[in-house]
Amino acid sequence: MKTLRIKFKNRDQINLSARLELPIGYEPEQFAIFAHCFTCGKNIKAATLISRQLTQSGFGVLRFDFTGLGQSEGDFAETGFTSNIQDLEAAADYLTENYRSPQLILGHSLGGTAAIHAAGRIESIKAICTISAPFEAHHVMHMLRDSRDQIREKGRAEVSIGGRPFEIGNTFLEDIEKHSTASVLPDLKKPILILHSPQDDIVGIDNAAELYGAAYHPKSFVTLDGANHLVSNETDATYVANIAAAWVSRYIKMETRDKLKTDKHVAVQLGSDGFTTEIVTGKHNFLADEPKDFGGNDMGPSPYQLLNAALGACTAMTLKMYADRKEWSLEKVAVHLSHEKVHAEDGSEPETKKSKIDKFERAIELEGDLNDEQREKLIDISEKCPVHRTLTETEVQIHTKLRTAK
Repeated sequence: MKTLRIKFKNRDQINLSARLELPIGYEPEQFAIFAHCFTCGKNIKAATLISRQLTQSGFGVLRFDFTGLGQSEGDFAETGFTSNIQDLEAAADYLTENYRSPQLILGHSLGGTAAIHAAGRIESIKAICTISAPFEAHHVMHMLRDSRDQIREKGRAEVSIGGRPFEIGNTFLEDIEKHSTASVLPDLKKPILILHSPQDDIVGIDNAAELYGAAYHPKSFVTLDGANHLVSNETDATYVANIAAAWVSRYIKMETRDKLKTDKHVAVQLGSDGFTTEIVTGKHNFLADEPKDFGGNDMGPSPYQLLNAALGACTAMTLKMYADRKEWSLEKVAVHLSHEKVHAEDGSEPETKKSKIDKFERAIELEGDLNDEQREKLIDISEKCPVHRTLTETEVQIHTKLRTAK
């Protein structure tokens, strides 16, 4: 994907800081808005991971900091639940004016509650997804219980939320009580997906039950068993995005896009954010990347991991074809590989002129009714797989030229 850093204005002409995640190589037909949790921000791990994963399903995803949070302008102490809803409307307006009107809105925690209320006011929204959301916005009041009197007396007070200090104003206290999800949901009549963890100790699972009970069909609930409230585990966040993408395809037509095209065997295209790279080969489409320690987003295997995978896959396939031809009972092949660059004198060919060589370690597991002689023969055959021979027996030539984009 590629990430655009943008700003847009809310109805009070305050600049809101945003990130727009787009698939690599094309502008999507479908756009979504992601609303972050209370006092969080657009760059919280769940918002980033879920947004970026959704781009792999063809969505452009806008995530932004609500007024007074993160890199957005404004005074957070003067905001309320109403301003959150209005900020979501402003985000929808930005997409409509510059790209396409959003059809999906997702919200995490209080952002999920705000997403429900905003969905009724944004005509283009066709589906809603909530993640760990409270049924009513005033649920967050329990986080302020020790400071409510001080806020009402002084007009604002500093409170600690998630270990960070925030100023909460009386505007927030007065405003949040005015909104009722129970009265909004029956009139909404838009498909809703409710995702919630039964282990959520911040917003209990009973909130999901209340949301589900108040909503009209079509409605769906999926448990995030084992996830924490912030959905900070990468596996959980990826699961959320994949479930949301599969579910929403029933309600939003996912246009067939023109993939990166090539007259060669493989086409590779780098995005604008880190090293995340799209790979197209035939009808297959996947990502390569680098680990986060190397400046990547870790959204796919690294180039050398792909090289290992090519050798491993070719090895397994070659052994399977040979065993089938011999009518041997080979039931399963597992190939374990690693790669490193070593000094020539440390390798098996110290006479090489190169100071360093590429060393692959390959361990092969064979399952089936095979005798020792058959197993040894299969190990010999592994060195005859085409990729192995390309790497070890042939002189490789790479011819590079500049190609004009089409």
